[in-house]
Amino acid sequence: MIRRTKLKPVYIINGFLDSGKTDFFRYTIGQPYFRTKGKTLLIVCEEGENDYEEKLLKSTNTILEKIEDEEDFNPDNLIALDAKYNPERILIEYNGMWNFRNMRLPVMWKLEQQITVIDASNFELYFSNMKSLLAEQIRNSDLILFNRCDGIEDLASFKRNVKAINQKADIIFEDQNGEVDVTLDEDLPFDLNANPIDLNNYGYGMFYLDALDHADRYEGKIVRFKGMVLKPTEFPDNRFVPGRLAMTCCAEDMQFLGFACEYDKTSELEEKEWVLVTAKVTKQYVEEYQGEGPVLQAISVEKTTEPNKTVIDFSNPEQ
Repeated sequence: MIRRTKLKPVYIINGFLDSGKTDFFRYTIGQPYFRTKGKTLLIVCEEGENDYEEKLLKSTNTILEKIEDEEDFNPDNLIALDAKYNPERILIEYNGMWNFRNMRLPVMWKLEQQITVIDASNFELYFSNMKSLLAEQIRNSDLILFNRCDGIEDLASFKRNVKAINQKADIIFEDQNGEVDVTLDEDLPFDLNANPIDLNNYGYGMFYLDALDHADRYEGKIVRFKGMVLKPTEFPDNRFVPGRLAMTCCAEDMQFLGFACEYDKTSELEEKEWVLVTAKVTKQYVEEYQGEGPVLQAISVEKTTEPNKTVIDFSNPEQ
């Protein structure tokens, strides 16, 4: 008889020092819904200004362990902690100066949720000087929380830069009064009422990000843009992806941004060639998206020359 071991859920919060990670976990641990049976193992990888009160830890059956050196955060040491405490769940307050790409968890632990907390008052500093580390924090997070947003006017640009790195994450902005509504509407560099909507390099990037969140507003509209052809092997013969590369944190770190496009002459297209696409935007369920999303229905696809700007840089709208 084979005994199946239940995977233990892991919740990771990351961000730079004093971004609010401890406050977030202290609040979470203290909520009634969190007080479930079994032990919680809380692993803290750096010490900030705030700490966890002994009374809170005891009342929530939470055991705190500290790992101060990155080389000590490894599967062997984590397995030893698991054997010592046999927790039901694990919370990890990760060190923002450690490269998240190097993190390894034990095989019996399952990453359930990853959250990045960002001090909005320091975001421009982080994005300018520590973009690579910040991008690794953001890249696979399910939730990105900007706190301390008081008095900051250009939050839309923060959202734009984060969504360029991680298009699927929920992004929340908070000031001292609670959640702040931040949309990209006023930041769109094209006329939503134009027919067709002509998209330059930066305009295409903004269309892509906005359509991910607001597919309904584009449904039925006609868009025109230059894109590179991508033909995923899992796509049917009448579908390809026109799109553009976007720089997310450095020249070596690119993402291809593109929506599925239905075109009955896809077989005549060559991988990575440039085409001028005129298409109607629809909203459909697409298996490759694992849900509903924008799908382009080609009106015309013409071979064209490579544009002057081939890579989208969301930090530079003047392209």
